[in-house]
Amino acid sequence: MTTWTDRTADRPISLTAPSGIDRAAHHRLDEAWLAAAWSHPTTRAFVVSGGQVLIDETADGTTELVMTASFEAPLTEAHRYFLGTDDDGVSYFALQKDALPGRIDQSARPAGLREAGLLLSPRDSGLMVHAVALENWQRLHRFCSRCGERTVIAAAGHIRRCPACGAEHYPRTDPAVIMAVTDDEDRILLGRQVHWPEGRFSTLAGFVEPGESIEQSVRREVFEEAGITVGEVEYVASQPWPFPSSLMLGFMARATSREINVDGEEIQEARWFSREDLRTAFESGEVLPPYGISIAARLIELWYGKPLPRREA
Repeated sequence: MTTWTDRTADRPISLTAPSGIDRAAHHRLDEAWLAAAWSHPTTRAFVVSGGQVLIDETADGTTELVMTASFEAPLTEAHRYFLGTDDDGVSYFALQKDALPGRIDQSARPAGLREAGLLLSPRDSGLMVHAVALENWQRLHRFCSRCGERTVIAAAGHIRRCPACGAEHYPRTDPAVIMAVTDDEDRILLGRQVHWPEGRFSTLAGFVEPGESIEQSVRREVFEEAGITVGEVEYVASQPWPFPSSLMLGFMARATSREINVDGEEIQEARWFSREDLRTAFESGEVLPPYGISIAARLIELWYGKPLPRREA
């Protein structure tokens, strides 16, 4: 495997730009420090619920997370998650609640990461990614996988401990590969999943299986889904994808065969596109571009040579 090191610098992939937040993991077990940080007047907190947060448009036209001072935040002790500090020493916390709070001014609105990730600053989107991933893990892993006892939250939301058997459980991240496959005519292979609407095509993707390298996973997934064999595999970039707990590992891959044979279970249809084919399909509406937040859009752009038509989340 080779590594593509410099082809995303001009247009960073969504959710991957430096956020300016130090996660400060060394403070997560320091209860005295956490208590002091929570009570500090500069500390900011926001609520996450069901993968959504409140966002608001500012007077200058930008969009930001709705955050409050900690002393104004909704009460919650068990589900208060420390996310880190910025260069000015401001601490940030996420509060997991059953519902988002109402707003007196009525200007804020709830949004999920697919929408908000395209609108928020790198700092706010980085905080939201962290909070959404923690919230999902917390909701789905309340019981010990070793003995079945209910676990308790520790390390400012980053560990769940079992009081019965002493096991510690950590947030999981599932590695998944996503690849732009090209052939010897420099056409790109795009597929449509069975549950997608007509016209929506994107790169192939799948989860890494136990005992498998990421290169093996790229080749296996492409062959299983489209019947295409792959030779050279080049790593491009990664993207956190908490829907619910994945890390997308992006690749360019070179096909060594052309005949498509879709599996019919995950992929309904797959096609080879030249650049002219894809441009014409975009313009006619026959093919819908992938969501702008996804690394899939950037992988296709690297091959296409310019930004894809914008598709709203």
